[in-house]
This record gives sequence, structure tokens and C-alpha cells, in this order.
Amino acid sequence: MKKKLLSLLMVATLMFSIIGCGNSDNTQNTSGGENTVDNNSETDNNQPEAVTLKIWAPERAIQTGSIDSMIQSFQALHPEWDIDFTVEAQGEDKAKDEILKDITAAGDVFFFANDQLSELVKAGSIAKLGGSTAEMVKTTMADAVVKTVTVDDAIYAIPFTHNTFFMYYDKTLLTEDDVKSIESIMAKETADNVYNYCFDSAGGWMLGSWYYGAGLTIYGESQTDFAAGCNWNSEKGIAVTNYLIDLINNPKCAYKDDVSISELAGEHRIGAWFDGSWNYELYKKELGDNLGMAIIPTFNPDGNDYQLKGFYGSKAIGVNSQATYPAVAVAFAAYIGGEEMQRQRFIDTAQVPTNKKAGESEVVQSNALASVIVEEANTASVMQPTSVEFNSRYWANVAGVATEIRTGDLTKDNVQEKMDTFVATLKVEE
Repeated sequence: MKKKLLSLLMVATLMFSIIGCGNSDNTQNTSGGENTVDNNSETDNNQPEAVTLKIWAPERAIQTGSIDSMIQSFQALHPEWDIDFTVEAQGEDKAKDEILKDITAAGDVFFFANDQLSELVKAGSIAKLGGSTAEMVKTTMADAVVKTVTVDDAIYAIPFTHNTFFMYYDKTLLTEDDVKSIESIMAKETADNVYNYCFDSAGGWMLGSWYYGAGLTIYGESQTDFAAGCNWNSEKGIAVTNYLIDLINNPKCAYKDDVSISELAGEHRIGAWFDGSWNYELYKKELGDNLGMAIIPTFNPDGNDYQLKGFYGSKAIGVNSQATYPAVAVAFAAYIGGEEMQRQRFIDTAQVPTNKKAGESEVVQSNALASVIVEEANTASVMQPTSVEFNSRYWANVAGVATEIRTGDLTKDNVQEKMDTFVATLKVEE
């Protein structure tokens, strides 16, 4: 117990340095501009400062006791504050909707899915993080992770777990070497009733990995250069689309909408497929120790090998721009988003850490599912665009690319025309 307390005290010292004191350059973004957070926390008579802090946490964190444990350890590490904590259940997926109803009634610290960030920033409802807190995010997490909480080069939250997909495969059909590329997967000799691979567009969520993997973009590298438009109809984009036409029409490639992957897996009739951690137990039940996992592979559409790049998002911790005690709110957010608490959260709730050191820890690396998600996020992902312009145009039109290949409406004879039409739907008028 003494060793654990000492470790927590070390974290407290680190977190206090992250937040800063007196002339801290941590900032929050409010409708009135940017304010410096001042962490002078004791009253004139050297008594603990009485403060309040409302936490919006997901139900899982409350039911497992994870958030309560973190609150207790944080309070023990900060005797300079006498904190009256209020914890309310609020799912990450609906946080933005509830916050925008009434910012002043929302949690001072809240958990949310990063695709909600743009609207939170636009509404001025989330604090901008500066100084060492922002530096912690930038230096302890992969670039793709950092981008999920960045708007106009500013950091607005602390990512704490990954949200992406990876590759599953049947070890009785494919080896570790086989699943390194789509070409080697499809070249493997298998029985006539076996599909080597299953293609899944996932409404465009997975389809994008082929185009982004080849270095193509929507709204440029920044994902907000709307004048740049989409270049999926370029020579390289056409090569990728032609590659998908051949792949989807290959009899050894299943199409996700036409099959049940779990049933095929149970019969050892599917070699490899893409999916997320949420279906791990389903496939594990069917394949047991024969279930393999790896990052999504490379592919070669034009004589060059490209690493597929799956859309990546995160779940993150934000601070209300209207928090009554912003210094305390930022300190708590930084503490529960730091390395040790990310490791503890993985133990408590199986959420894979975004902090690189936490992800490299023995407790995480010894877990095969966690290990592949960390590797996928760090080496085979691209941040999922979150702008209103992207969301209102991409999702409504991208599904047609795969479905029209499947129905035969998009072929190599009309691929340029079809991709020109798709690209036109993403144009943002000036």
C-alpha cells in the first residue's frame, strides 16, 4: 500500500507541474476569449479551498467503481482543495447533445467521443487546454491520437482510449505472413467453398482506408482545406477504385452485406476480415485459439505497396468552458487522463490506453486484443474527419461507391465518370 501511495504521490507531483501554478499558461476557450488558469488553491489562512466539481462519466466507469477510485486518489493527493464531487452518468456518445442544451448545467469534466469536438468548440462550450497539459497530450500520444482532439492547432481534450478497427483472421487458413498484404491473402490456396477475404465498406467507414492508405485526401492533409476538395478521381484514385472492382468481383472475396462472418468463421470458411473490438467475443466463441488478430494490411493498386489507413477516433476527457473552478477541473482531467490512470482504467474497464507508455506496459501488451489496437492506432490509421462539411457530404454519398461496384453499376468502363460524380458531391461552395 505504501508503494502504491508513493507512486500516486509521484503522479500528483507530475500532474501539478502539468497544470502549473500562479503564472500557468494553461488556457480555456470561452465566449469571452481566453483566460489563464490560476492554480493558487489555498485560502489566506492556509486552509483547504472549498470547491465543487461535477463529473459526467459513462455508466461503465461508475458501475465498476473506476471513477470513484480515481476521485478518492485525486482528493488524497490534493489536500489544498476540499472538493465536493458530484458524479452523474452520461454516455460519451450523447455528451455533446446534452452539453449544448445548457452549458452551465453540464459537467465541469466530461467524457465524449471526439467526433463531437467541432460542434463543442463552435459553441464555445469546451475549454482549450494549454501549457504543459497540452504538451502532455502531444508528447505522450501518437500523432493520429493527438489530431482527434485538435482544432486549428489547439488541444481541447485528453484522449483516453482508441476507437478504430483492425484485421481478424482464421489461423487454420492463413499465417501471420499471409495477412501482411491483401495480395498474399488472396493468393493463398484454399478450398473452393472458402472465402479468403471479406470486403466490408461499413457505409464508407472502412472503404476510406483504401483511398487514405494510397495517400489520397478529402479537404487536403488538414482535412479542413475545403477549396482542395476530394482527389479520389485522380489517376491514383482511379487505380484504387479499379483495384476494388477486381477485389469485390473476385469469387474468393465475400461481400459483408451478403454473408454472416461469424457463421463462416465457425465453419472455417473465411480467411480474413476487418472489424472492431466490440465483436471480439463473437469471433472468439467461434474460433477460440484459432482466432488471429493483426493490423490491417498493405495493398498494391498501381505497382506500389501502400499501408491501408483506417479511420481512427478516440474517446476523450474535456473541461467545461464555464467550469466554476477551472484550475481544479483541468487538474482532475489531466490526472484521470494521465499514464497511470489510463493503465488503471484498462484494468477496471478494458479500455485500451492512448498514452504510449501505458499502452506499452506489460498489463496491456500481454493482452492480444489491446496490443493490436495500440499498434493499429499508431501505425495504420488516419484521423476520421470531424468537420460539419465532411459529415454532411461524405456519409450521404460514399456508400454508393462500394454498392455500385457490387451491383455492376460502377465498372472499369465508367469508373472515371462515376468517381468524378462522387467527388463533385463533396465540393464545398465558397
